[in-house]
Amino acid sequence: MPLIHGLHGRNLRGDLLGGITAAVVALPLALAFGNAALGPGGAIYGLYGAIVAGFLAALFGGTPSQVSGPTGPMSVTVAGVVSSLAAVGVSTDLNAGELLPLVMAAVVLGGLFEALLGVLRLGRYITLVPYSVVSGFMSGIGFIILVLQIGPFLGISTRGGVLSSLQGLIEGFQPNPAAIAVGLMTLAVVFLTPARIRQWLPSPLLALLLVTPLSLVLFNDERLQSMGLEAINRIGDIPEAGLRIQIPNFTQYLPELIRAGVVLALLGAIDSLLTSLVADNITQTRHDSNRELIGQGIANAAAGFLSGLPGAGATMRTVINIKSGGQTPLSGMTHSLALLVVLLGAGPLASEIPTALLAGILIKVGLDIIDWGFLLRAHRLSGKTAVLMYSVLIMTVFWDLIWGVLIGMFIANLLTVDSITQVQLENIEADNPLDQNSSAQLTNDLNEEEQFQFNQCHGGVMLFSLRGPLSFGAAKGISDRMGLVENYKVLILDISNVPHLGVTATLAIERMVQEAKTSDRQAYVTGATGKVERRLKQFGVGNLLPSRLEALQQANLLINTSQK
Repeated sequence: MPLIHGLHGRNLRGDLLGGITAAVVALPLALAFGNAALGPGGAIYGLYGAIVAGFLAALFGGTPSQVSGPTGPMSVTVAGVVSSLAAVGVSTDLNAGELLPLVMAAVVLGGLFEALLGVLRLGRYITLVPYSVVSGFMSGIGFIILVLQIGPFLGISTRGGVLSSLQGLIEGFQPNPAAIAVGLMTLAVVFLTPARIRQWLPSPLLALLLVTPLSLVLFNDERLQSMGLEAINRIGDIPEAGLRIQIPNFTQYLPELIRAGVVLALLGAIDSLLTSLVADNITQTRHDSNRELIGQGIANAAAGFLSGLPGAGATMRTVINIKSGGQTPLSGMTHSLALLVVLLGAGPLASEIPTALLAGILIKVGLDIIDWGFLLRAHRLSGKTAVLMYSVLIMTVFWDLIWGVLIGMFIANLLTVDSITQVQLENIEADNPLDQNSSAQLTNDLNEEEQFQFNQCHGGVMLFSLRGPLSFGAAKGISDRMGLVENYKVLILDISNVPHLGVTATLAIERMVQEAKTSDRQAYVTGATGKVERRLKQFGVGNLLPSRLEALQQANLLINTSQK
């Protein structure tokens, strides 16, 4: 396996251009996500995460054109970590020095767990999530972002999750007119910028470049004080140390940190691999899921040691990178190096960015994440799908991100099994002329010789034809149908059209054969080949015959001999 997946120098110009363009988009988003995750003073850690995680995920990952960095779901999860630590008495003031080492410990653990998923080769299972669950989850993330940004947009200090933020808004509802003005200007820029300008300058970056200096002119501290208004919150001074290795705190609150790490790992895996699928569709290539998880895990673990927020594959940045010419990991690495240059040269300027501006950018992000198209028409497509999607959304917003997905997947799989079972049972055909519940359709499928042998049995044969893969869901239906059959001497189970036999369905067939023998009836199983035949032999199912015709001949001989 090569060290860097898909790296070569044949597309140098496109990779450089794609990486720089992606960095332009990533800058304001990284700052905004950092502020959303860690509160006042946290914006710079979002930029650290974009630089470290973005570079290493491109270097070691399995999706050549993907750009990684802090994302909405990951920042919401980190905000949840902060909230859970606050609940056990940890100070949420970054200046106090207690919070950041604990959060970064969770980030490192999350990276290690995510890499472990790739080592265990679980990548292909991560994206086996029904669309209704993904839609409900992503829409839930979007609503969480919107709720968490109401406070900063209004100039009201709020912390914690959705319920805590809403409670803080209600208890301390004193909006800051200057912050609202900054937020409204930001929304105007990100929503109203013409498409021809957005092609060259992303609207979030344009808002950053326009609204920040305007806020310094219109809403500086002296002017606001003379008007009797409070100053607006800004990012504040960037730590002088910058990027440097710092050892996270693994010694305290370990259970909370492990749980947070698991959540970050699972969420990062889902977020990254879904973006990988998007990249595959655009580039007509195929990513390496397990390698992608290992790369993202390494990147996030390293980000934790360098005080950066965890990252994942970022859909918008990846698409922009590809559209701008990026094809190899060099584009993602270029994106991070460009951000590093910004960090080294424009740090003092970034300290003046208003948090209300970042809130306005994130409100646009939250609205974009919400799956409005599916949200508004799910009830017309399927009642069950709509209930499932809305349930996942509500659980994600008001309870827990990962539990919402897990419960949604469990319910979705139950519904899928039920649907598949109904199809499987519809493919089970039975024929016994002396039984009132039998079907006349099966004998129409017999060839001339088989039909002759069947007729010679004078109704003494119960012929079951099983079709399609049989899972555990079909086992009960097979057993129930057997209970309806009374008038037969020989049972023939034709499984020549069954490519897969689950353990529970095999047990059902075994039980049918045993019940036939207990009732002094003969049972034959025909048409089993390959894995299906080996499975039946493992379970000790006897009387396996290669063809339906041979079974009918044996039945004819047995019945006519017994009648003489």
